[in-house]
Amino acid sequence: MYFCFINQKNNIMFKKIFILILSVITLTSFTILTHQDHVKVNTETSTVKWTGSKVTSSHEGDIKIKSGKLILDHGRLVGGQFEIDMTTIVNTDIEDKESRLNLEGHLKNKDFFNVNEHKTASLMITTVKLIEESSYELQADLTIKGITHEIKFNADVEIKGTAFLAIAKIKIDRTKWEIKYNSGSFFDGLGDYLILDEIEFDVFLLSEK
Repeated sequence: MYFCFINQKNNIMFKKIFILILSVITLTSFTILTHQDHVKVNTETSTVKWTGSKVTSSHEGDIKIKSGKLILDHGRLVGGQFEIDMTTIVNTDIEDKESRLNLEGHLKNKDFFNVNEHKTASLMITTVKLIEESSYELQADLTIKGITHEIKFNADVEIKGTAFLAIAKIKIDRTKWEIKYNSGSFFDGLGDYLILDEIEFDVFLLSEK
């Protein structure tokens, strides 16, 4: 009888300890979740620069970010998403106005980004791996012309509180998004008209104050 009583007391004690531990775990989990900050990108000061190349030359320009955010958790990057306004694509290296406008018009038509039908592109970060300090390895879903493919790239993200500065270089094979104009992968005998499949995007992001 005495041992029975002790066992009952032990069982009650263990149950109380278990409930206490479970409560702490639940509270900790809730606290972690509530410390995620969705910080907007400053679309006025942030930039996306593109570079497209031929065999012996290249062109470059800018595209504006329509909206975006990074998700931060206790000073670390954990996610993010962006929307790019493809109607804003411009060239910055051709001095002659007529030639510059001709290239910009060509980039916007069906040979390239077809902005009349696909006004925006989007990027959704799906996986984040911290390499060291402020250096991250990212996977993301990139959607252009309604076509989505996974891409991988590295980014340097400096975080102070809920403020950030992020820099990344993204390289893509344009043909995966059905941008095949003068691609050597699909057409022969292009000579000097051949345009390389790779497009580079240099991304510079600042948070809103």
